[in-house]
Parts: sequence; C-alpha cells; structure tokens
Amino acid sequence: MDFRMKVSVKKIIMGVLACFGLGQAALAESIPDFKNMLRAAEQGDPEAQLSIGAMYANGQGISQDHRLAVQWFRKAAEQENAQAQFNLGVMYQLGQGVGQDYVQAAEWYRKAAEQGDSGAQNNLGMLYQNGQGVSQDYAQAAKWFYRAADQENTAAQLNLGLLYANGQGVERDYAQALKWFRRAAEHGDAAGQYNLGLAYANGKGGRQDYTQAIEWYRKAAEQGNVDAQYNLGGMYASGKGVRQDYVQAIEWYRKAAEQGDMVAQLNVGVMYANGQGVEQDYVQAVKWYRKAAEQGNAKAQYNLGVMYANGQGVYKDDAQAVRWYYKAAEQGVAQAQFNLGIMYDQGKGVRQDDVQAVHWYRKAAEQGYAEAQYNFGVMYANGEGVRQNYKIAKEWFGKACDNGIQLGCDAYRELNQAGY
Repeated sequence: MDFRMKVSVKKIIMGVLACFGLGQAALAESIPDFKNMLRAAEQGDPEAQLSIGAMYANGQGISQDHRLAVQWFRKAAEQENAQAQFNLGVMYQLGQGVGQDYVQAAEWYRKAAEQGDSGAQNNLGMLYQNGQGVSQDYAQAAKWFYRAADQENTAAQLNLGLLYANGQGVERDYAQALKWFRRAAEHGDAAGQYNLGLAYANGKGGRQDYTQAIEWYRKAAEQGNVDAQYNLGGMYASGKGVRQDYVQAIEWYRKAAEQGDMVAQLNVGVMYANGQGVEQDYVQAVKWYRKAAEQGNAKAQYNLGVMYANGQGVYKDDAQAVRWYYKAAEQGVAQAQFNLGIMYDQGKGVRQDDVQAVHWYRKAAEQGYAEAQYNFGVMYANGEGVRQNYKIAKEWFGKACDNGIQLGCDAYRELNQAGY
C-alpha cells in the first residue's frame, strides 16, 4: 500500500489542434454584415471565404454546418490562404464536413506549413510522429516541431521537448528537452509545466531540484493537470522539496482521483485507511479502493479484498474477499496470491481445495514471499495438495528461513536432523 511516484514522461495524446482561426476576419454581428461578407466571398475574396468558412465551422452568427465550412475553406485554400489550408487540414483530420482522411490532412497542413503557419507545422509534425497519412518518421516530426517551436508555438515546444526526452528523431538530450519544456511552461502550458517539474524531480537535463519540481508541478496542477496533481501529492507525502504534509498530500491526490487517476484513488484510499491527513475512515477507504479496483489497479483490488476479509468499511464477506484477491493475484500481486492460498487452504469464501491452495502458495513463493514459501513447504511436508516430499519441503523452509521466517528455520533444522 505504498505511494508511487509517476516518473515516465507523458506525451500529449494529439498535440494541439489549433482552433479555427479567424485571423483578421470579422465575425457576423448582423445579417447585413454576413450578406456583405458572403458577397465578397462569392466574388473570390479569400479572406472573406475564410471568414465565412470559420463562421459555418463554429456556428457563429449562422447555423453550424461543417460541410459548407469545408467548401469555403477549400475556396480560400486553393488561393493559397495559409489559414484556410490549415483549417481544411483540421477538417480532414477530424472528419468534420468530410470523411476523415489523414492523407488529405497532411497535404493541406504541408501547404500551410510551407507558408510558415506554425499550427500547421505542429500538426504536420504530429502526423509524422503518429504515422497518420504519412509514413511514421520522427526526424520529420522533429523538423516540423522545431519550425513551429521557433515561432513560439507552445504545443510544438512541448512536443519537441518530448522528442528530445525520448530520443525520437533526434539524439536523446535532456538539456534540450528541459529547454523546450521551459519555453512551453513559461507560456503557461500545463503539460509543459508538468514535464518541466518532472525533469527537475528526476534531475534530467540539470541538477535535481525538488523545490523547482514542486513549483512547476503546482502551476500545472492548478490548471487541472492530473499527473501534476498526483505528483504534487507524492511530494507532500514523501516530504521531498517541502515539509511532509499529509493534509496537502491527500488534497492533491483527491484532485487527481476525482479526475479518474486510479493510482491517486488507491492512495486516497490508503490515507483514509491509515488516518493520514484525514480522520481514519474505512468506509471512505473502501470507496476509493473500489474506484481504483474497478479500473483494474491490482493493489487496490488486493486492498479491497483485505477490507472484505476483515470487515472494515464493509460487512465481512469472505466470498467478496476471494473475488478481489483473485483479480489481484491474476495480475501478479504476491500478497494476494498468498491470501488466496490461505482462503483455499481454510475453505473461506470458497470450497476448501488443497490443490488450489498449493497453486497460489507456489506463485507467491516463487516471487519470494516468505510466508508463502513456508506454507508451500508445509504442504509438501504434509502431502496436502501434492505428493509428500520432505526434500522439497526442506528447500522451501530454507528459503522462508533466509527471508526471516523463524518457523521456516525450525522446520528446516528438524528435517535436516532427520536426514532429509
């Protein structure tokens, strides 16, 4: 039930698709204005065509109609209007007003990118990074991210930093990653702030500095970045860069938990169970364990099983304990495997079954779980669920003894004296 820091660099899932930019184009404040703009668009004015397209795309002043938006963007784009080319690329990428078509999206982004549009440069980089509409090519992604980043495109600065951090398309260079994360962070980008905090926390690209890590995590966390909220909670829980403060820890874990982060949900449950930063409350612990467990978090599944086995926060229910132990055990949690073995051994919540008890003791024992090693030895010594074999029993008693189980030492000595 330990606290776990997230230390992996996180990617933005899609990068940032810039909004449909109206640039210098005016919004329709009245029907006559719209009619005048429409007349100009029909006469071939690309700025008017762009504006009419944006109005249809956003439903500003007129009914939203993506199909008509595409038509007007295309007219302006074919006249080399970079903003229209970018917007047309967005429509193809999202499949709005046209069938989704990454090849067409890449084509229109490229046209706008070659005219210097930073949003198009960033989005073209994303297509190269993901292999959408073009062959995956991290070097090309880096090229286009750099062009956009150099124009202070915040999303591209973040994306370029991620490529340097991961060594994709460029040589891994944490100092460069730090540089670009900082530029994005200073523009107020939450993901940039999170990654900058992560770099400081891990000492990547510069000296490890927990105080700086907390500063940048906090900036991102206050913008709702779930990973920053989680890590800020972790800093308060562990007392890194700040005085240990469980009240602050659970506050930030809870924010992340409420956004669905299952590890944060687990940690909120742990803190309620232990009374850390809050009054001990097993009902609340169960609530948060369940949220994480239902998302597949193995430790939460184990902890929920323990709560059912002990009747803490819920009515005691061995069958439910077995259910949750099983889910955690299947994911390799040694404690759950051991407890599941106990349940089969004693017939609690399940029909007594020595073979199944041996099966689960073995899995936990092979992971080095000392109590399971001892019980596994006992099963061989007694011939329960397996053929009796004192030599194998002695071997496992020895392992348990080495891991601090005195009963294992006593059993090993007894079998040794008996000549096994």
